[in-house]
Amino acid sequence: MSKASEPDDGLDLGLVVAGYGRHYVVETPEARRLICHPRGKKSDCVVGDRVRWQAAGDEGVIEHVEARRNLLFRQDEWRTKAFAANLDRILVVVASEPVFSESQLARALIAAESAGIPAGVLLNKADLPQIAAARERLAPYVSMGTPVHEVALKAKPTEATSLLRPLLANHATLVLGPSGAGKSTLINLLAPDAKAQVGEISQALNTGRHTTTATQWYWLDAERTTGLIDSPGFQEFGLRQIAPQDLPGLMPDIRRHASECRFYNCTHRHEPGCGVRAALERGEISESRWRIYGEILDELAQTRW
Repeated sequence: MSKASEPDDGLDLGLVVAGYGRHYVVETPEARRLICHPRGKKSDCVVGDRVRWQAAGDEGVIEHVEARRNLLFRQDEWRTKAFAANLDRILVVVASEPVFSESQLARALIAAESAGIPAGVLLNKADLPQIAAARERLAPYVSMGTPVHEVALKAKPTEATSLLRPLLANHATLVLGPSGAGKSTLINLLAPDAKAQVGEISQALNTGRHTTTATQWYWLDAERTTGLIDSPGFQEFGLRQIAPQDLPGLMPDIRRHASECRFYNCTHRHEPGCGVRAALERGEISESRWRIYGEILDELAQTRW
């Protein structure tokens, strides 16, 4: 596949709206969708990519990927997993029940910060009694400037829609979230033809598999100005792509006090005169955020410092 810096040579432009292995669904400017395959053995396309392609029978061949504005991905010891590219924002869906993992939430926000993508939190099931505890757990995120929006997608869908449509309008938004938080409910509420779109792709690929576990782009308006990208759930969110010394700068509450440290290369773990630990003692950084910072730093320090 050609490098992004090469000219398009008159090739057609398309948007990758779904990917299943080496099969990609590419949407043309005229809203036609077709199955495309990358040229050669290597496949580095992701949903949200703008690509140049040419016809090959009823399908197409992707010749090159246009330069990306950004890319959200996670990386562990064994592999790198890309979510989507060219995003305007990320929305992490959590719920009052089941109890969400603050570590996974923090990691997703750190990855978004690293990629330069604005991110917010959607707190679902606001109608349940457990909402008070969920609000308390999210209080540090509100304090550090992360937008947190409350909805009850099933109990109050009209109110949720009224909040979400203006929030998402004219943007490409990636939705992340654990199983049970309400991600599928959100997609089906805002994109009523989502199941039909998945079915069409399944038929085009002549398979019923993987259609619920792959990243998928949905348009929320006829003009195709508002995109919602659904992603598979995840159990782990590795951040091995981040250098340990860069971690404090990607956590707003830690970053806010790092400039107060006596030493420029302070790790905020044991050095004297640490502004971050002083803020922790004053209650300006939460114990849970401090614990998560330490966990991630230890992971990253295993491979490099």
